[in-house]
Amino acid sequence: MQTSKKLFTLLFMMALLLSACGGAATAVSEEQATEVATATESSTEAATEAAAEISGDLVIYSGRSEPLIQPVIDAFKAKYPNVNVLLKAGSNSELANALIEEKANSQADVFITTELLTVQSLVAEGVFQAYAPAGVDQIPAEFIGEGNLWTGLTRRARVIIYNKDLVAEDEVPASIFDLTDPKWQGQVAAAGSTNGGMQAQIAAMQQLLGDEATEEWLNGLIANEVTFFGGHTDVRKAVGAGEFKIGLVNHYYYHLQLAEGSNVGVVYPDQGEGEIGLFTNATAAAVVNGSKNPAAAQPFLDFLVSAEGQKLFAEQNYEYPLLAGVALKEGVQPLDGFHLADVDVVKAAANFDAMFDLIERVGLP
Repeated sequence: MQTSKKLFTLLFMMALLLSACGGAATAVSEEQATEVATATESSTEAATEAAAEISGDLVIYSGRSEPLIQPVIDAFKAKYPNVNVLLKAGSNSELANALIEEKANSQADVFITTELLTVQSLVAEGVFQAYAPAGVDQIPAEFIGEGNLWTGLTRRARVIIYNKDLVAEDEVPASIFDLTDPKWQGQVAAAGSTNGGMQAQIAAMQQLLGDEATEEWLNGLIANEVTFFGGHTDVRKAVGAGEFKIGLVNHYYYHLQLAEGSNVGVVYPDQGEGEIGLFTNATAAAVVNGSKNPAAAQPFLDFLVSAEGQKLFAEQNYEYPLLAGVALKEGVQPLDGFHLADVDVVKAAANFDAMFDLIERVGLP
């Protein structure tokens, strides 16, 4: 009842103020204020009761690492305490293969991916069921799968992180193609062939530049003795520790390393005239076909695209929220200030097999 008492007091004081000022507005009676407070309390209680009715196991397959998704899961569980969330984190390709193998007997309820190419490819496999989360109309249409088979969550940019103690400002690479320059031989770190962000960039480059140019770039990285790690966390920590001068990562890994106290800088590359522009991608989520608990899976997607969920992604992970009106974390540079690479994600996804063929052909670790 505390909420209703506060609301009643506020409305009653407004009524007195309007009356004293002689305004034309109709004064709010004590009876009207009580009705509004009661309705508000009833609505809150109804929402709480509805949440309490949703229960059972919710199995999430996540291409996002556990530390980056767990805060969001914890916040969801606070709203739905009777839901037991079971998280299986792994690489996008590993989980995608599992979803295909399990189609006849789905083990997952929700799939979360770190890039759109995997989720778009899985659409063709019939892995997902249509669901339009509440508020999805506030997300740009380019980040909503056809037929509402998947929903974009956050956007990220491919940037160059560098150790300021080892690289002078006037020497910082301005392009991803500078990473093949012999001056950086053995001094560059990047995520390897199993990483979703790297896979997405390669597929995007194939769609934008063609196979030959993309293959030349990859061969250049290998020839320049780039060290390839399993994930971006290892890359940013190695650069922060001075083990490497430069790293190729998603933008938020720079912010995470900076927050740990490392003297690192960042470059949003390829912004010069005639250059390809900044590569970006997005995370996404979908309800799995054959989900054993769609009653929990759907509210989870609702939460992911809600203002609360989007704010968590922005505040905790320094990502670009896709929901309109959600503020960026302080220090994150808005994307509208950059020239973005003109990539058709649907076309890139259609050539996903060609991306894997190219990775195998060049022998990317």
